[in-house]
Amino acid sequence: MTTWEDLKTRVHRLVIGPPRDPLAPETRRKITLIAFFGWVGLGADGLSSSTYGPEQAFRALGDHTGLALLLALATMVTVFIIALSYNQVIELFPNGGGGYKVATRLLNRRLGLLSGAALIVDYILVIAISIAAGVDALFSFLPTTWHFLKPETTVLLLGVLVILNLRGVKESIFVLLPIFLGFVITHLGLIVYGIGSQAYRFDNVVDASLGEVATLANEVGILFVIALFVRAYGVGGGTYTGIETVSNAIHLLKEPRVRTGKLTMFYTALSLAVTAGGITLLYLLWNAQPEPGQTLNAVTFEKILAGWQWGDWDVGQAVLVVTLLLETGLLFVAANAGFIGGPTTLANMAVDHWVPHRFSQLSDRLVTKNGIFLIGIATFAVLLGSGGEVDFLVIVYSISVFLAFSLTLLALSRYWWQRRRTQPHWRRRLLLTLSGLCITVSIFLVLLIGRFFDGGWLAVVLIGGLISFCYAISRHYENVRRTLASLDEILTQLPAPAAGEKEPQLREGEPAAVFFVSDYRGVGIHTLLNAQRLFPGRFKNFVFLSTGVVDTVSIKEDEIVDLQRDVDTQLKKYVQFCRTHGIAATSLSAFGTDPVEAGTRLADQVLERFPNSVFFAGTLIFRQENLINRLLHNQTAYVLQHRLHVKGVPLIIMPMRLETSTSAG
Repeated sequence: MTTWEDLKTRVHRLVIGPPRDPLAPETRRKITLIAFFGWVGLGADGLSSSTYGPEQAFRALGDHTGLALLLALATMVTVFIIALSYNQVIELFPNGGGGYKVATRLLNRRLGLLSGAALIVDYILVIAISIAAGVDALFSFLPTTWHFLKPETTVLLLGVLVILNLRGVKESIFVLLPIFLGFVITHLGLIVYGIGSQAYRFDNVVDASLGEVATLANEVGILFVIALFVRAYGVGGGTYTGIETVSNAIHLLKEPRVRTGKLTMFYTALSLAVTAGGITLLYLLWNAQPEPGQTLNAVTFEKILAGWQWGDWDVGQAVLVVTLLLETGLLFVAANAGFIGGPTTLANMAVDHWVPHRFSQLSDRLVTKNGIFLIGIATFAVLLGSGGEVDFLVIVYSISVFLAFSLTLLALSRYWWQRRRTQPHWRRRLLLTLSGLCITVSIFLVLLIGRFFDGGWLAVVLIGGLISFCYAISRHYENVRRTLASLDEILTQLPAPAAGEKEPQLREGEPAAVFFVSDYRGVGIHTLLNAQRLFPGRFKNFVFLSTGVVDTVSIKEDEIVDLQRDVDTQLKKYVQFCRTHGIAATSLSAFGTDPVEAGTRLADQVLERFPNSVFFAGTLIFRQENLINRLLHNQTAYVLQHRLHVKGVPLIIMPMRLETSTSAG
């Protein structure tokens, strides 16, 4: 008979897929990406910005479109400057973390938090913008009577992306690969054909553009020309977003990661520079003018494809529809990049105690499912609150991105300046990062000041609110750490009697007192002593169980070996403690992404050797117990208790009350 638990397991396996073994050597190969797939999964965010970034910049020029030629060149150069600067991040931090780790390690912890908060807002908004823009573009092909379905379509697409990413990074990329390649092929073809077909008048266009700039400078002054250019350049800053995703998620790439990361970055930068710069140039060459209800890309591509006939077939119109549909599809691919980068940043911040530790945990598919769920929920809230207004969200998005860019490049500039006496090529690298810093700070200030009341204020509110929340969590963890440290010092240093001449022997087949423990610290010793106090002389066997949790830090092959060694070392300390007190003891360990599953397996092994055993686990109890405390600390002991009780096995939880104020407020 199929139980409810069996049915849930089957549905979970069908939708998400079977679990993966984090300890299996082939697992790493299955979940990591070669440079090409890294380009698809991590570079789509940047490439998708060519669907709206160049248009925003071109529109900001107003009637002075002659500056578009310089704008196209500046866009292409800027993309490569930022990309080359982020190659240094890949070299210095090959385990991932991107701008967050750079700012944290090379500047300070607080600026690292600022960078991390900006990146989280960035990834939430890239998903919101991509889905909203994609839905708008999709429904532009459908009758207006269908537009009432837009909210439902938005939620459906968001849910699909959540499920795809819960299955795994590589799986989501495989599904979206045809859309990405279709976009690259069609847009590259249109750019080459569009520029090539106008090559005969290219010299005249260049002369006319430069002449317009010179005339404008004579009429209103060079400062006005510079200000107009900088404003358009800054408004189009969304074009450069997404470059940081590669360095943030480099741990997802195949070894050698640095080389694979640089190659992925090259693919990303080249495709973005050619697409964004080429589209801007097409606007100028084909004299694109905004038309109501159409994007500037649609207007330009329609001009390029006009007259493409094959008999009675309007081939040009068919190609235009396919191209615009692929633009819509690429926005969904870009949204997927946010589901890769956002949870990764959350995981790194969890390791540094800025966000709940559970965000560094992996699911049985080896993805950070808690981060994926949180990013999905936050995206839904943003879409609901903003009504999916893309122009509004792009401003918030760009400000958060360029804040993170600026902090990263500031940190790199400081790094190379400090090593000017030891690094032979420091001048070249410092010049590169300083150039990038000037660009990103300029765009950041233009957006923040010039567009503050158009949406910039929301970026300040979101980033500031997230920082406040992270500070509250960090204070909570620090209070708990200090309290536990004092208890550890007392309980783990209890005086031990001299070891007897004969080591106490285990009694196979007799009940044991079985303890779920983690590190050798006060909580474990407190649980042991209380069990002896409550059941004096009841048990002759003592067994210590520990589950090594494979998370985002320890998933790497060398880190897993260190995790196994550390868990076994901590268990030996408990066993030695018992033996020096004349108690027969042994230990077992298991490893996986879910401590409950691993703990249940260990319990089954113990019961085979020591029937009718009683299990014990310790947990922290706070004077002010609330939802925040339950969120910040795992509930493994209670879940294990329920799991074993269902099997008819007793597990007693020993509370350890902390006499400290631990509220997250």
